[in-house]
Amino acid sequence: MMKKRILSGMRPTGKLHLGHYTGALENWVKMQDEYENFHLVADYHVLTTKLDTSDIYNDSIEMVIDWLAVGLDPKKVKIFRQSQIKEHTELFLILAMLITTSRLERNPSLKEQVRDLNIQHVVYGHLGYPVLQAADILIYKGELVPVGEDQVPHVEITREIARKFNSHFGDVFPEPEPLLTVFARLAGLDGKAKMSKSLGNAILLSDEPEIVKQKMRKAVTDPLKIHKNDPGRPEVCVVYSYHQKFNTEESDQIAADCRSGKLGCVECKLRASAKISAFLEPIIEKRKKYEADISLVLDVIDKGERAARKVAVETMTEVRTNMKIG
Repeated sequence: MMKKRILSGMRPTGKLHLGHYTGALENWVKMQDEYENFHLVADYHVLTTKLDTSDIYNDSIEMVIDWLAVGLDPKKVKIFRQSQIKEHTELFLILAMLITTSRLERNPSLKEQVRDLNIQHVVYGHLGYPVLQAADILIYKGELVPVGEDQVPHVEITREIARKFNSHFGDVFPEPEPLLTVFARLAGLDGKAKMSKSLGNAILLSDEPEIVKQKMRKAVTDPLKIHKNDPGRPEVCVVYSYHQKFNTEESDQIAADCRSGKLGCVECKLRASAKISAFLEPIIEKRKKYEADISLVLDVIDKGERAARKVAVETMTEVRTNMKIG
């Protein structure tokens, strides 16, 4: 039986953090045996909100190192850069003719990005980025797209575009289904937002134990638990949320000791730091292997790009044939 094909990816932002792991990478590693996975370094997508391209290449390499370090197996998945598969942009151009600007303006994710990034003027490419995402998925005939519920509208745009192309030019594309996934959102050290390097509230997958400890010292806790013996409320403490993820075997006892006042915040943070560093240790060791020989990473990317390009060329041949422009 043929495995169903999945396309998923990330914008290259350099070294990744624990939020990336719990929000996507953990799930990717689990899925690589069950599905045929294509993993995209979405470097063209960076341009929708940032025109400085000086760091894109290095950021892409750093990100791929983290993908490999957490357990993505290049024998099972294809890892490649969007910009190196020219068929993405060709298909994007064609698909852009199949959707109205008013439909794209209704995209809730666009509205959130404009608000969160305080964008004053939306550029044409930013408005159309769901069409580029559709091209990313459809060029590989992706059947499933792993998303949280908030991203389902993006998949729906892709389905609409695939349907319209198939209706007008003949069947080429499957209508991809959202693969609903519960992504564990990891709060940042400040407890006020999701973990983010730009907000300075992140623990990187590459952080050594002493760095983790230093960062954890600044983590916010229950504002009502001022002294060690004060009863605490673990449900409002960001440090406890880290125990729930990385110290599951002790988390219930930690919650009880926090509520009773037996456990102070300093010790609680030290114990969380130790558990996070124990989790990161094999990732950091694997990362060092790739950092010491970048050719290993470049080889993975090269093989992934050759495999992805083969599929993309085949799809575009079908597209051109159906459109009678081949």
